[in-house]
Amino acid sequence: MNWIANVVRPKIRNLLGRREVPDNLWIKCPETGQLVFAKDVEANQFVIPGSNHHMHMSADARLKSIFDAQTWTDVALPEVAVDPLQFRDHKNRKYTDRLKAASTKTGLKDAIKIGYGNIENLPVVAVVQDFDFMGGSLGMAAGEAIITAFELAIEKRTPLVLFVASGGARMEESIFSLMQMPRTTIAVQMLREAGLPYIVVLTDPTSGGVTASYAMLGDVQIAEPRALIAFTGARVIDQTIREKLPEGAQRAEYLKERGMVDMIVHRHDLRPTIARLCRLLTKAKHAPAAA
Repeated sequence: MNWIANVVRPKIRNLLGRREVPDNLWIKCPETGQLVFAKDVEANQFVIPGSNHHMHMSADARLKSIFDAQTWTDVALPEVAVDPLQFRDHKNRKYTDRLKAASTKTGLKDAIKIGYGNIENLPVVAVVQDFDFMGGSLGMAAGEAIITAFELAIEKRTPLVLFVASGGARMEESIFSLMQMPRTTIAVQMLREAGLPYIVVLTDPTSGGVTASYAMLGDVQIAEPRALIAFTGARVIDQTIREKLPEGAQRAEYLKERGMVDMIVHRHDLRPTIARLCRLLTKAKHAPAAA
């Protein structure tokens, strides 16, 4: 009898207990394949150290990264009709079930979250699209939320900052989702007529009907490094017109060279950059803080 293997080792294992390793302990960089400790990535505002790859941020994490003392007031979203078309996909799955799953995953009612607070003591309305909620897609609820944010900015006489992360219009809502493109465009015009700044931050990815509407109408267009910004995917273009796009044609750097993006700003520098732009565009030196 091998008493070390059969007696001693089991007793040691029982004494120490079995340690479960969480599945999300490490994050793999999509660009380099580097494995990074998840807590380090989170502490670095979800930017991979070394490669500087900007990962998706949740709506809460994004708002924490820009507002003073990570504090803001959540703005209630308006109620809209849910699933007016009673949509089911090709696998007979209900659209309402997908909405519930997305809400459980993100803790959000829809793909939009609105915050009102201070950025370097300047009151600002901030809108964030959360890509984890059905790809940040634009439907009736998101459209109403964006319009609500613009109306709030006009009421409070503050700049509006919108962080875009979206795959485009939500096709489960068909024409109702496409109607949000002109509606949000009108909201942008209302803010402009009120003489208030509209700053857009394009993150990865920004595409589809969102790109064709409010995402490209900012007074200042900021993009995060290497963000994918496009109306139609490269593969769809290739299959449709039999033309391959130049290398990097739909990335932020390529678009900045051609005037579609005003500046590319690292995530760590977004907060002071937005504050500086807001002060410049509102001619505010020492603006009163948000109430």
